[in-house]
Amino acid sequence: MIDSSRLAVVSGGATGIGREIARTFAANGDRVVIIGRRRELLVQASEEINQAIGSARVIPVAADLTDPAQVRRAAERIAELGTVDVLVNNAGAIITPAADEGLEALAASWRRDLDTNLLTAVLLTTALLPHLSRPGGRLILVSSAAAQRGGAGSHSAGSYAAAKAALHGWAFGLARQLGRDGITVNVLAPGYIQDTDIFHGQDTPDFVATKIADTLVGRTGTPADVAAAITYLASADAGYLTGQIIGLNGGAVLGR
Repeated sequence: MIDSSRLAVVSGGATGIGREIARTFAANGDRVVIIGRRRELLVQASEEINQAIGSARVIPVAADLTDPAQVRRAAERIAELGTVDVLVNNAGAIITPAADEGLEALAASWRRDLDTNLLTAVLLTTALLPHLSRPGGRLILVSSAAAQRGGAGSHSAGSYAAAKAALHGWAFGLARQLGRDGITVNVLAPGYIQDTDIFHGQDTPDFVATKIADTLVGRTGTPADVAAAITYLASADAGYLTGQIIGLNGGAVLGR
C-alpha cells in the first residue's frame, strides 16, 4: 500500500526546535526525515517520536550538512523515499569564538558561523531542489530575530546575526525563482525560544528575565510556538504567502 502522506525534511531535527517541528509533522500524519550530523541523537529522537505517536513516521538520516559529498548522499537517500513536499532548514548554532582574539581566530569563528547557519541551508536546499513538489512545495528557512536587529555586540553574536541575515536575501531570490513552479519560500525569524541548546547553557535566570522583559507578551517562546508557525507555512492554506520574513518574537522586534 502506498503511503499518501506528505514527506517533510527537517534539518537539525534531533533536538530542541527541530525535534518539535518533526514531532508535530509526524503527529499530523506526515513522513519526516530528520537530518543532522549526530547519528545517535537522530536515532534516539526518531525512536522516541515514533513510539509516542504510535507510528514509524520519522526517519533519521545522518550527514554533516557543511560537507557537499555527505549532503549529496543524504539527498539521494531522501529522494528514494519520494518527492519532498516540505523542506525546513532549521540547522544552526551560535559558534563560541576561540579565547585568542587575534584576526585568525576571528576569521575561523566567522567561517564556522557562516558554514553552520548559511552553508548548511544552501547545500541541502540545492541538493533537494530537483525533488521538491511542483506545484505545492514548501521551502522554509529558520532565521533569528538577531538577523533583524543585530547581535548583542560580541564577535559570536555578530557573526551569527550576519549569517542568519544572509538567509533573508537568499530566500528572496529563491522565492522569485521558484514561484513559477508553485513552490513558496519563506523565512521564520524566532526570538528567544526556551528549551534549546543555542546559548550553550548561558541562559541564566537573569538572562531569561531580560529576554522576557524585551517582549510585549511577557513570556518566552517555546519550540511548540515555532512548530505551530512552521505548520502553517507548510500548509496548503499558505499557498499565497511567499518571499516573506515572519517574526516570531513576542513583539521584541516589531514588524517592518
